[in-house]
Parts: sequence; C-alpha cells; structure tokens
Amino acid sequence: MLSTLLQLLFQVLVVGLIVLSFGLVIGVPVVCASPQAWDQSKNYVWLISGAWAVLVVLVAGFSFLVV
Repeated sequence: MLSTLLQLLFQVLVVGLIVLSFGLVIGVPVVCASPQAWDQSKNYVWLISGAWAVLVVLVAGFSFLVV
C-alpha cells in the first residue's frame, strides 16, 4: 500500500516537473523579450524557478524511495 502511494506521488512529481519545465522553456524567453515584461514579471520568474529547483530535489529524493 505504501509503495503504491509513493509510486503515485513520484509520478505526480515527475509530471509536475515536466509541465513546469515546459512552462519555463516557453515563458522565460517571452518574458525576457520585452524590458517592460521583465520588470513586471521577474518576481514570478524567480518564484517559478525556485519551485522548479524544489521539484528537482523532491524527484531526486523520491527516486531513491521508489526505485
């Protein structure tokens, strides 16, 4: 039961990491293309980048538990 729950949580984390990565790959160049957009959105970019880094660490940690 616990291993199934850990596998499900691991899969959710990996999908979240993939979706967030695609969002950053598309969003950051768009935000950086305009100086006004960067000034308005840089806090969001830093927040999402931090969330991405946390997800990378979580996926790495869960990979040791699941695999």
